[in-house]
Amino acid sequence: MNAPTPPPSDTSAAPRGAIDRYFRITERGSTLGTEIRGGLATFFAMAYIVVLNPLIIGTAEDVNGETLGIPGVAAMTALVGAISCVLMGVVSRYPFAIAAGMGLNAIVAYGVAPLMPWADVFLLVIIEGVLLLILVLTGFRTAVFAAVPPGLKIGIAVGVGLFLTFVGLVNAGFIQSPPPDEGVPLQLGADGSLNGWPIVVFVLGLLVAVALYARQVKGALLISIAVATMAAIAIETVIGDGANGLGWSLGESPSLPTSIGEFVALPDFSLIGLFADGGFNIVERWSDVGLATVVMLIFTLLLADFFDTMGTMVGVAHQGDLADEDGNIEGTREVLVADSAGTILGGLGSASVATLYAESAAGVGEGARTGIAPIVTGAMFMFATLFTPLVELIPFEAATPVLVIVGFMMMSQVTNVDFSDPAIGMGSFMAIIMMPFTYSIANGIGFGLLAYTFVSLVMGRGRQVHPLMWLIALVFLIHFAEAPIYALIG
Repeated sequence: MNAPTPPPSDTSAAPRGAIDRYFRITERGSTLGTEIRGGLATFFAMAYIVVLNPLIIGTAEDVNGETLGIPGVAAMTALVGAISCVLMGVVSRYPFAIAAGMGLNAIVAYGVAPLMPWADVFLLVIIEGVLLLILVLTGFRTAVFAAVPPGLKIGIAVGVGLFLTFVGLVNAGFIQSPPPDEGVPLQLGADGSLNGWPIVVFVLGLLVAVALYARQVKGALLISIAVATMAAIAIETVIGDGANGLGWSLGESPSLPTSIGEFVALPDFSLIGLFADGGFNIVERWSDVGLATVVMLIFTLLLADFFDTMGTMVGVAHQGDLADEDGNIEGTREVLVADSAGTILGGLGSASVATLYAESAAGVGEGARTGIAPIVTGAMFMFATLFTPLVELIPFEAATPVLVIVGFMMMSQVTNVDFSDPAIGMGSFMAIIMMPFTYSIANGIGFGLLAYTFVSLVMGRGRQVHPLMWLIALVFLIHFAEAPIYALIG
C-alpha cells in the first residue's frame, strides 16, 4: 500500500536567500520593497538634521570665538549619519536610524563649546561614546534596560509618540511660542490662528497622510511627503517672491535646482579628525576648564544620550511589535553597541553626538522591521553629502505631518498601561507628559522612573523595585539638581 502523498508545504514564509535569512525579512513579516520604502520614509522624516544641525553646531562659537562653518558641518552630519545608519542596520538588524541628535547638539553647542575649543569639545564627545560602549560591553546598559518594568516601558513608548507629535507640530509652525507679554507658553500658529501658505502645506500633507493611512494604502507616509513637497514648490513658484516671503520654517524657499551648481556639490570633509588638534594630553588641554567641570559635562552628555536611546528603542520596538511581553527586544546589546559607535563617529567627524532617532518610527509605520531600512536611510544620507539641494527641497511643513501620524500610532499603546497600579500609572503618566513638556526624552524617562520608585516606596513595595532602578533614580536626582551641585563644587 502506497503511503499517502503529503500535501504541498507552504514555502511562502521561508527565507529566500542569505540576505533574507540574515536580516530575517520574511520571518518578521516584511519584504525587501517594504524595507526600502520604510528606509526612505525614515530618511525624509529626519533629513532636516542635515540642514538644522549645521545651523546649531556650525554657527555656535567656542571659547575662542571660533565657528565650524555650515558647509563642513552639513557634510559631516550627512556622512556620520550615513555610516552610523549602515552600521546600525548591519549590526543590530533592526529598523533604527541614527544621526546627530537634536537636543544633544544644543548641549554641545551652547553648554560645552563656550567653555573650550571645538577640538576639545569633540574629544569630550568621543570619550563619552567610549564610556557608553564600555557600559554596553560590561552589560550594565543592557541590565538597566531590562530592569525597567514592562508597564513603564509602554508608558515610555507612548511618551515618545507624544513627543514626536509635539516636535512635528512645532517644526511645522502649527504651534509656536507667542511674545512674552501674551502670558501663555504656546499658541496656535504665529498669532493665535493658522495663517500662511506653509501651514496650508502642512495641513495638506497631514490630511493626505491621514486619508491614506485610514485606507491602509502602502507607502502612505512617503506619498504624503511627496504630495506636500510638490505643493510647496508649486505654491512658492506661483505665489512666493523667491526671497523666503512665505515664511518656511527652515528659512529656505522650496524650489527645484535650476543649475548643476545648485544640484550637486563636492562635500567638505575637512572637519574629520578635528578632535586631534592640540595633542592628546587631556590634563593640559582641559586645565583651564577644570576636572570637576569636565566630569559634569561628560555626565550630562552621558545621561542624556543613555536614556534618549533607551526611550527611542522602546518606543519604536513597541510600535513595530519587535518587543516581547516584558518590553525587551532580542539583540539589545547589538543595538546599543551600534549606538555607542555612532556617538564615537560623531566626535571623530565633528558632527556632535549621534543617537537613535525617534523618527525611525516613520519607517516602521511604513512596515519596516529589519536592518535593511536604516541601510537605505544611510545610503540616502551618503547621497545627501553630494546632493544637499535635494535634501533642502523638502520643507519641514511637508515632512512633519508624518511625525504626527506616527505619534498617533505610538499613542494607541496607552490602553496597555495599567493605570490601576499607582506606581506604574504615575510613572507612565510622568514619562508621557514630561517628554513633550521638557522637550527631552531623557527627562521624561527620568521623571517617570523617579515617580515609579517613589510611589513603590510609599506603598511598601520598595523591595520589589530592581536595585538598578534605585541607582538610576539617584543618578537622575543628581542630574536634575545639577545646577546647585555645580555651584557648590565650582
